Amino acid sequence: MSEPVLLPHPVVGGAFTSPVAPGAGWPDDPAAADTPVARDADDVRRLAHGVPLAELDARVSVCAACPRLVAWREGVAVEKRASFADQPYWGRPISGWGDPEPSLLIVGLAPAANGGNRTGRIFTGDPSADWLFASLHRTGWAVQETSQHAGDGQRLVDARMVATVRCAPPENKPTAVERDTCAPWIAAELALLPTVRVVVALGSFGWDGAVRSLVAAGAPAPSTRPKFGHGAEVALGDVTLVGCYHPSPHNTYTRRLTREMTDDVFVRARALTE
Repeated sequence: MSEPVLLPHPVVGGAFTSPVAPGAGWPDDPAAADTPVARDADDVRRLAHGVPLAELDARVSVCAACPRLVAWREGVAVEKRASFADQPYWGRPISGWGDPEPSLLIVGLAPAANGGNRTGRIFTGDPSADWLFASLHRTGWAVQETSQHAGDGQRLVDARMVATVRCAPPENKPTAVERDTCAPWIAAELALLPTVRVVVALGSFGWDGAVRSLVAAGAPAPSTRPKFGHGAEVALGDVTLVGCYHPSPHNTYTRRLTREMTDDVFVRARALTE
């Protein structure tokens, strides 16, 4: 068997395998070598229950409950995009990231194969991240206008980000079974974030996932399924859900989502938290 390839982290140096081993020193890695690993849906439900946020993040980051997603995320981490061939890839699930007591929660679909799956931080290291963080910085939710890699000094202010599905899926399309297997993680996280007053959902999948998760965390179920739309709002208990088109190049290059439209959502979120 060949020796694992070790490559330096682009920000902090060191030497890391792809995927990164838990506790190896990657910036902001919440896990340790002995963090419990979920191997199936029953494990996810069990391990998501009754732990503080930091431990939940650690357990999310080593989850191996969905064989197809494990194979895909790790395969991408080994094969890599040519432009990132000299970098180690995180290649593990992506935990929630940001303020542990936020008033704003941003919910997306899943990590990008060569974005978060590479950098180890949600919405980091790809064009969608560039668009999103520029807006968050302009509207006061982030301290820097870019999010390039874990360890780059970026920090969210009174805000946190999560993905509905924590592993990068093939073609950005998790199956319903994968979505449901992952669901206890985000439901448990929401239950540990009682300060959240606004959830901004990126895209229709993020919207549906946010509704499901808020209800699973204790919000009253709506009488009819709320319809996603850019700028749409719905109250779910003490939380207001706000829709935003996903900041993917498909939406931003075609101007379906403009800079002003994105900023308006986060300015509105600020107003709803005050």
